[in-house]
This record gives sequence, structure tokens and C-alpha cells, in this order.
Amino acid sequence: MMLLNTATAVPEMLIAGMACLILMVRLFDKSSRPNFNSFALSTVTLICAGLLAVVGGQPEQTVLAFNGAFIADSMSYVVKGFIAFISAAVFIYGARYNADHGYFKTEFYVLGLFGVVGMMIMASAAHLLTLYVGLELFSLSLYAMVAFFRDSRVASEAAIKYFILGGLASAILLYAMSLLYGLTGSLEIAEIAEKLALLESGNLGLTLAIVLVVVGLAFKLGAVPFHMWVPDVYQGSPTSVTAYLAAAPKIAAFAMVIRLLVDTLQIGHDQWQGMLIILALLS
Repeated sequence: MMLLNTATAVPEMLIAGMACLILMVRLFDKSSRPNFNSFALSTVTLICAGLLAVVGGQPEQTVLAFNGAFIADSMSYVVKGFIAFISAAVFIYGARYNADHGYFKTEFYVLGLFGVVGMMIMASAAHLLTLYVGLELFSLSLYAMVAFFRDSRVASEAAIKYFILGGLASAILLYAMSLLYGLTGSLEIAEIAEKLALLESGNLGLTLAIVLVVVGLAFKLGAVPFHMWVPDVYQGSPTSVTAYLAAAPKIAAFAMVIRLLVDTLQIGHDQWQGMLIILALLS
């Protein structure tokens, strides 16, 4: 019997539903300021989702949903609250810039909302495929936001570089996930952790999977030496997009580190801890 527990994903469903609604409302909005209405609705949606996550959504114990693919725990709700509030602050902070430079459009805020949904899914992933779907939803939204000013060659170049290197990082993570599946026969994070604990120490496949996971995460975090995309993308993006890119996604990447390294690869703690120390010091 499939265990849904859809109440655990109310913030994600609220934002996704409102993103679709805002896009449709814009088509029929005949007021003098339709884009401002989209901005206001998007900001209010993020604030409401943040309140749902932080105030009304924290469970007393960990709850699994969607047949074990989604987890609701204290860490996920706190991360979701921060993502929603920070994204709302970025929308408000960048509103004047968007209005002055021609980015004050409904599509900008709809893409931002879908990016937030992807980040929230990453925070609650209890399954490697769920984690990857959230990562790609968030990444694809960002690729489009970076290239939002399509008449700018700098923005187009930044988007292409981000897309290519982001795709490379995703491929590396997928390869690491395939290795973990080969070692354990499962994609559920809790089950993977249990089966990895039974492996012999120094298993070559596990070591390779840990290295690939750390490399993929370092790409997404922009950590040395996998940071080559950061200067071009930050410079080429509209300032409001740069603010969005530099804020909430870092919290989502932290959640991804927890899910992949702490929850899944705890057995390899001695290996990935040293890698993270080196990356942190160099970065």
C-alpha cells in the first residue's frame, strides 16, 4: 500500500500551484500593472510557504511520505523556511533593479518559484531519484534565469557555461548514484546506509562513489577547484539573479550535503571528512 502523507509536502504544493496560477492569471490580467501583481503574489506565496514550514509544519518525529521517497523532519522544515524567506527577500530587494532594467516580468518570478520548489524537494529527499529531480528542477530554472536578458551576449555566455558545467556536475552525481545502487541494490537513502554498513572497509566501489559525490557537490557549491563557472555566471547574470543564485541555493546545497554524505555515506565519514576539510580551506 502506497504511503502518501501529502500533508508533509504542503509548502512545495502551495508554491508549485501558485506558480502555475500566477502564470495563467498573467494571461488574463488587464490591469495597468500585471507584472507587479505577479511579483506581489510570488512574494506573498513564498512568505506563506515559509510560515507553513517553520511555524506549522515541524513534526514531532520523522515522517516518510510518497512511498518512502520524501522525508519530513526538523532539518528539512527549517531549511525550507530559510529558503522561502530568503527567496522572498531577494525578490523584494531586486524588484527596483528588475523594473529599471526590463526584468520585471511574470516569467522571472515563476521561474524563481519553481526553483524554490526544487530546492525544497532536495531538502526533503529520502530517495536518490527524488534528490536528483529536485536538483534538476532547481538547476533548469536557474539556467533560464541567468539567460533572462536574451539580448545580452554576456548573459547568454554565462548561461551556456553554467548549463554545460551544471550538466557535467549532474552527470558525475548520477554516476555516483549508479555506483551506490550497484553496491546496495536500492535507491532509498536509509536502506543504502544500512547496506553500506555491511560492506568491508576499503571497498573500492564505495570509495569511488564517495569521491564522485564530493566532486559533484563541490561543483554545485562552487568550491575550489571546481569553481571555474562562478565568476562568469555571477558577472554575466542580472544582479537580481546573482543575488538569488548566491543566497537560497547555498542552503539547498547544504541540505544536499546532509542527505548524501551524512545520511547516506556515514560509513565513509573518515574519507569524505578529509576531502571537505581540504575543499573548505582552499575555498
